[in-house]
Amino acid sequence: MTNGFNKILRDFIIQANTENLKVSAYPKEFGNFRMKVSFGQGAPARIPWIAFIAPDMQVSRGFYPVYLYYKAQQTLILAYGVSETESYGESWPVEVQNDSNTIKAFFGVDMPRYNDSFVFKAYKLSFAKHSDSFSLTYGKEDLLAGEKEIEIDLETILDYYTKAVSREAQKETSPISQGLFYMEKQLEDFIIQNWDNTELGKKYDLIIEDGELVSQQYRTDIGPIDILARDKKNGNHVVIELKRNQTSDDTVGQAMRYMGWVKEKLGDKDVKAVIIVGTYDQKLDFALKMAQNIEVFIYEVSFKLGKFSSSR
Repeated sequence: MTNGFNKILRDFIIQANTENLKVSAYPKEFGNFRMKVSFGQGAPARIPWIAFIAPDMQVSRGFYPVYLYYKAQQTLILAYGVSETESYGESWPVEVQNDSNTIKAFFGVDMPRYNDSFVFKAYKLSFAKHSDSFSLTYGKEDLLAGEKEIEIDLETILDYYTKAVSREAQKETSPISQGLFYMEKQLEDFIIQNWDNTELGKKYDLIIEDGELVSQQYRTDIGPIDILARDKKNGNHVVIELKRNQTSDDTVGQAMRYMGWVKEKLGDKDVKAVIIVGTYDQKLDFALKMAQNIEVFIYEVSFKLGKFSSSR
């Protein structure tokens, strides 16, 4: 996932030592995250940065991996970043906060910005005189000279961030969990538009009548089904419901209600259902033990779909 990031980082460091504040040349996404770059607003910043942000977070409100370039100290820090502008309500897991130095502790003095973020890795910059040529070192190694340490470090913290965000999302009161509701409102359209590239599209067909797609928000006299599809192998109907801002019991009950409608109104006694959720839910797991012909798919932050297994 991080292959080729050395070039992005090299370009960032070179530009950070100029008056150029433009960021349009940098990717807007990196892996499963939004990527934000800043060299300052109106005037060059003393500490330019590159941040990797999960959905529902902002640089001004959240926690995220971030490169902080302390130009005066010629030091680049890959940090467990913490927003300064607005409190998010959640932060990095306690093991990070207990075991990692803050920026302030690392430098031993108050720095102009980001004192409360935590150091994951610090690299020393060494510039050649009168040149854009420089080395970025950790120990004695020039990390931009073909070595893999930069990419390994970034991949390590991004993997940890993914797990930390997932852990917070499982708490119903977490801002991340609340943010999933917004994502779920977009997810239905995303699934329809990218049907052939999802796990669902490999097994099921959307329903088209008179040249029009009728699968999405399929009309019934007891309410609309989020998506109604057909099994590619046997033609049986598949009720697909997204778990929105409701309980697991409500979601299972709703799916079963629509299955009953399809069985009676469309004459399909072998109808099945798929429930799509954002996070693992033990209540849902127990409910499914007593409900037949219902599968669960968990969508990831990147909007991938992966089949749920209660053994996870």
